[in-house]
Amino acid sequence: MGTLLEVKNLRTEFHTQDGIVHAVNGVSFAVDEGETLGLVGESGCGKSVSMLSVMRLIPMPPGKIASGEVYFQGRDLLKVDDEEIRSVRGNKIAMVFQDPMTSLNPVLTIGTQIGEALELHMGMTREQARKRSVELLKMVGIPEAEGRLDDYPHQFSGGMRQRVMIAMALSCSPQLLIADEPTTALDVTIQAQIVDIVKRLKRELGMAIIWITHDLGVIAGLADRINVMYAGFVIESAPVKEIFGDPLHPYTLGLLGSIPRLDEKRKSKLTPIEGLPPDLIAMPKGCPFYDRCRFRTEKCVNENPALETAAVRHHVACWNWQDVRKSRGAQG
Repeated sequence: MGTLLEVKNLRTEFHTQDGIVHAVNGVSFAVDEGETLGLVGESGCGKSVSMLSVMRLIPMPPGKIASGEVYFQGRDLLKVDDEEIRSVRGNKIAMVFQDPMTSLNPVLTIGTQIGEALELHMGMTREQARKRSVELLKMVGIPEAEGRLDDYPHQFSGGMRQRVMIAMALSCSPQLLIADEPTTALDVTIQAQIVDIVKRLKRELGMAIIWITHDLGVIAGLADRINVMYAGFVIESAPVKEIFGDPLHPYTLGLLGSIPRLDEKRKSKLTPIEGLPPDLIAMPKGCPFYDRCRFRTEKCVNENPALETAAVRHHVACWNWQDVRKSRGAQG
């Protein structure tokens, strides 16, 4: 498999009255064809902003993509003109947003909204677009699809609206689907249905996926690889089994300790991550996780570690990752 998307040293900031918010701070990663990459971290860590930057959907001003390169099929998306990026968005790269009620136009029917992309990018007639829209709604499991094309968003439940959003995103058979916490506002049974739909469509269509979430439980059975983000940095990157089986960053360890486990023989208490993330306007000189870290040393306060290779395909930005591994061995 070849590399589909490659992001290099991406930095995005927002200029506010209080100062410059450093939202994304030199993020680099790649996504292979057909791969599912999970972007994980708490709210405000830069997951969504980094993907909106890739799509060039950052409002400017106040936002600004300060530096970086985003290569998709050999082209740097940050350097192409507006017409060219519009031909990529919704066509070759599609995005599903967190809240379908605010993403869907409340005064246009579902059929009109799905058909618009088909007419614009695929050159279909209105009749062809309507026929294809019915096929897409059936694909994502909406019953009586043809009769629902003339319904408005408020006539659908939250889970059904999210299915409509997935149908819209897949309308032009994109090579890359970016899903921005698409199950957050849904109950657990609907969440599972949405995840199953995406997994099935990935197998059928062969597309790559970037799934943004704060929920490691959701991503466990979906992703091939996970990037853990904190304060605008990627602080750990590894195959999904290694993130769960051999976490090396104290923050990743904290995330795993704060979710319930069903596979443990003895019961253990959930352990919260104490403290708060750093102020993104007044970023610390050293490691951004310093104040919350129980493995911190004097070096951490003065120098921010870069990602280093701890194992094959396993990278971590921590001066003391070997101590993290030893501590887990002592506990086990």
